[in-house]
Amino acid sequence: MTAFATATRPAALARPVVHAAVIELIATAFLLIAVVGSGIMAERLAAGNTGLALLANAVATGGALVALILAFGPQSGAHMNPAVTLAAAATDRLRWRAVPAYIAAQIIGAILGVWLAHIMFGLPIWQLSQHARTGPPQWVAEVIATFGLLMVIWGCRAHREPVTAFAVAAYITGAYWFTASTSFANPAVTIARALSNTFAGIRPEDAPGFISAQFVALALALPLLRRAPLAGER
Repeated sequence: MTAFATATRPAALARPVVHAAVIELIATAFLLIAVVGSGIMAERLAAGNTGLALLANAVATGGALVALILAFGPQSGAHMNPAVTLAAAATDRLRWRAVPAYIAAQIIGAILGVWLAHIMFGLPIWQLSQHARTGPPQWVAEVIATFGLLMVIWGCRAHREPVTAFAVAAYITGAYWFTASTSFANPAVTIARALSNTFAGIRPEDAPGFISAQFVALALALPLLRRAPLAGER
């Protein structure tokens, strides 16, 4: 999942790294609260209708993404995703020295978000998911989901803000449905969702396959991201 969106905004690069990392932690925590919390609520209210639960989960996540990207983008870039952070650094839109702080904040924030969702819904804080998500079809889906997410973010550089926020949210909402993996597309999200035995979870032993696929997608996307036009360019 996740994303994400103003990774290419130069103004965000002028912020002190510590401040930006704290914002990334908060934003990523809210992203996981949205993903896991809406999954729990959807499963409880859908009366066993998995399709309806997935629809509710997707819509809630997409709505949260728009708000989070618009709110936190000016302060940190609203990456909420190590793959986006690494892509931003590799395309000279983020200083490499900020990358460790960003990624650590994203992972910590994601785990805190899962725990807070559990607390809200009266579930045990510490859990390990039993939801199996593995095999070549799932891994291919994660490559597609992550590659597409990166292309959407960098492709939107040619447009004026806040186009990216709405484009990313629309893409993730759709990718919940058109990918076999329901579009995690985010290493931090994958790690955190392994700690939730709920609708949105993934077994810890399945997480490395998803994360590997996400980094394969990053490697495939980078040559194209470096050529993405900026606003005003033809």
